[in-house]
Amino acid sequence: MKLQEIKEAIKEGKNVYWSNSLYQVIKPKNDTYIIYCKSNGYCIGLIHKDNFTLNGKEDDFYILDNE
Repeated sequence: MKLQEIKEAIKEGKNVYWSNSLYQVIKPKNDTYIIYCKSNGYCIGLIHKDNFTLNGKEDDFYILDNE
């Protein structure tokens, strides 16, 4: 998924993940998108400081509707 596709999916209330279902992309109240690890609470930003480059390969992001 591309960055804009991820943002749109989250805006639509869809569940977006990176790599596997432990890593969910979320948007907290501060308007920053993060990758949240469900097992330990660790977070990283969805994008690098350049505000464009994803912290992961585009092919590793996906939507999971069965939750």
